[in-house]
Amino acid sequence: MIVNFVFKRMTMPVKKYYVVWRGLKPGVYDNWKDCEAQIRGVEGAVYKSFPAQEEANLAYNGNWRDFISRRVGNPRVGNPKVGNPVLESISVDAACSGNPGILEYRGVETWSGKQLFHKGPFPLGTINIGEFLAIVHALAYLKKNHISLPVYSDSRTAIKWVKDKAVKTKLPRNAKSEALFELLDRALIWLKTYEYPNAVMKWETESWGEIPADFGRK
Repeated sequence: MIVNFVFKRMTMPVKKYYVVWRGLKPGVYDNWKDCEAQIRGVEGAVYKSFPAQEEANLAYNGNWRDFISRRVGNPRVGNPKVGNPVLESISVDAACSGNPGILEYRGVETWSGKQLFHKGPFPLGTINIGEFLAIVHALAYLKKNHISLPVYSDSRTAIKWVKDKAVKTKLPRNAKSEALFELLDRALIWLKTYEYPNAVMKWETESWGEIPADFGRK
């Protein structure tokens, strides 16, 4: 019983505050559920999490670009081999409640944090599948708009899947995951049909902080 009690205390989620600059109702929210209600389905939604309410209030009353931009181009660890990220790029990320679990993914402008696309939630998926679909979605978006910007992902596995044009997953294909597998089928067909000039690159989280497309739920 003592062990279980200690484990629960150690795994309690860290309190966060969420600032919504662009959404249905901009403001500061003290939980993800209320924040999500303001940004889900909103094209160009801009938001970010903060560890303290005072910091969130300060950010909300300021220019969102000053706070979003802190996540990129300001390495936390000096590493000349890594260098700085290319700000003129697209960043993608996936979020999964459990792995497998409820999945969603999105893509944003690296330099501004502006959301370009968002898909989900899907009832059953994995992080790597979400990351893979996000990369392919970004490549298709850029090709459609004749844009040659690179794409960042923090998943080495998903980047390899894109390179190999093959997905290796143990996720079962069933009624809950069928919609996701249909997207996977389409993504693989797209990769095998089209060529693209865009580089797909690894986001160096240890040096640069969380990828700009991060959902802010860690």
